[in-house]
Amino acid sequence: MNQPGPGMESDDILIRMIDVHKAFGKTKILRGLSLELERGKTLGLMGGSGTGKSVTLRHVIGLITPDAGVVEVDGNDLAKLSKKELSALRRRMGYVFQEGALINWLTVAENLALPLQENTNLSKAEIDDKVQEKLELVHVPDAGAKFPTEISGGMKKRVGLARALITDPEIVLYDEPNAGLDPQIAASINDLIRELSDKLEVTAMVVEHRIECLKRVADEVIFLFEGKALIRETTADFFQPTHPRLKAFLGVP
Repeated sequence: MNQPGPGMESDDILIRMIDVHKAFGKTKILRGLSLELERGKTLGLMGGSGTGKSVTLRHVIGLITPDAGVVEVDGNDLAKLSKKELSALRRRMGYVFQEGALINWLTVAENLALPLQENTNLSKAEIDDKVQEKLELVHVPDAGAKFPTEISGGMKKRVGLARALITDPEIVLYDEPNAGLDPQIAASINDLIRELSDKLEVTAMVVEHRIECLKRVADEVIFLFEGKALIRETTADFFQPTHPRLKAFLGVP
């Protein structure tokens, strides 16, 4: 089990994974992953295909359970929570999917409103106000009446982020937020993620293979290799690598 770093109390740790193993059939994905994430920080996850980056996010939000090991969020062992308790904990989290995962037959505003309609007792006027607030937060204030098929890929990413933030989560999980975007739009999304982290002080995990994204948004980066955390460094130190496997992955001579 990892111990909190110097000056870091146990209460500062919001997400903890301890010796987590996960296999799908005969394919072993996580093989003893341990990590900790301090409250209010953003952790980047890098690694080759199949090393368990997205699987790690799904463990944190409780969509899948480990075959062995412990996943804790705010001191709660997810495997020991009832369905009701897990549902309540998930409402404290937002998940940003690779492709936006918007419902095409609902407008942007209706997509954002859905989690509030299903999980709160807010009035329609209160929901409408919160939807507009989040659209303004991600800089697409006029998108509410449009359908997902009528907006660009970059705008879908912003709307997906707004939907993840609609319940005012303490934790946001990003699964390849730059996927499918050209460099200019990706840079604007990275700036937005950093802006929201600074403004809202959320705790975040970001799965991404684009170096420029993690340089912009992450405080620390973990490199997953063979289902374990091979290297963990501050972002500045991580991208000045000395480990030979990491140098090979990043193409550094």
